[in-house]
Amino acid sequence: MTRRDPIRTALSAILLAAPLFACSPQAAERAPVAVAQKEAVHPVSGLKVIPLAITAEGGAHNFRVEVAESDQEQARGLMFRTEMGADEGMLFPYDPPRVLSFWMKNTVIPLDLIFIGPDRRVINVAANATPYSEDQIWSDAPAIAVLELNGGRAAELGIGPGASVSW
Repeated sequence: MTRRDPIRTALSAILLAAPLFACSPQAAERAPVAVAQKEAVHPVSGLKVIPLAITAEGGAHNFRVEVAESDQEQARGLMFRTEMGADEGMLFPYDPPRVLSFWMKNTVIPLDLIFIGPDRRVINVAANATPYSEDQIWSDAPAIAVLELNGGRAAELGIGPGASVSW
């Protein structure tokens, strides 16, 4: 009669069972969900990227926008950036709504600033803001967000006061 080592027996059982857990159908079914839930992050800014849609005279248009939420992220905005894709932008959310003021200090590319009201409609658009300008650009009423797009993009897509914005 041979005597079995209890530790060796336990280790053997664990090693034999490990591949079964790693390859179980439940683990394989959960993997794509975990990947899908991972937030998109912009490769340059490191900010969260979300979908945003604007419905205007020219129809609906979809964007992928970076979200500048913290005071530090909002202070930096798109400063020093040299390019941005046609369907990209940056969203600056605010709570509570307030009259907002922006400038273009250290901003290299011309931008359209789209001020969005509490009803998620465009209040006003400051088109083709001048790079490096320290002139204040104001919302015409209390806003919950500002969307920055490439200069001229709002006119190209027919985005103006009253357009609906969703994110």
